[in-house]
Amino acid sequence: MEKEVLYNSNMHFEHVQWKGELAFWEDELKFFNNRLSELVTRWTDKDVLKQLEHYQNEFILHGGVIDDLQESIEEHEERIAGQSITGEDAIDVPLAKGHVEFRNRMETQREIYANLKKEFFRFLEKYM
Repeated sequence: MEKEVLYNSNMHFEHVQWKGELAFWEDELKFFNNRLSELVTRWTDKDVLKQLEHYQNEFILHGGVIDDLQESIEEHEERIAGQSITGEDAIDVPLAKGHVEFRNRMETQREIYANLKKEFFRFLEKYM
């Protein structure tokens, strides 16, 4: 079985990509919340307002997940920086293992967010 070697520079590069993706999601959530605000002024139907509230809650939850992911990346970056400062060449197994687990979290969240966007766009098509 072949094992993946994770170098600090590669983990850092992946962190930079993830941070950019998370920032993009934050911007999208602002846009989506603006759409919700527009729809609240257009609709009085209780079923539509209930769906608007559902999406508002989903966006709030996703915003919290984004914050948690950003915080985890920063903590991981601090560990990498600490290793670089001390000049350690040894592979930090827990750090690498944590990175792979975080990568899996990002992949899962990416899928959850993509599904939420699809649902929301269908909703917008119907009520915008």
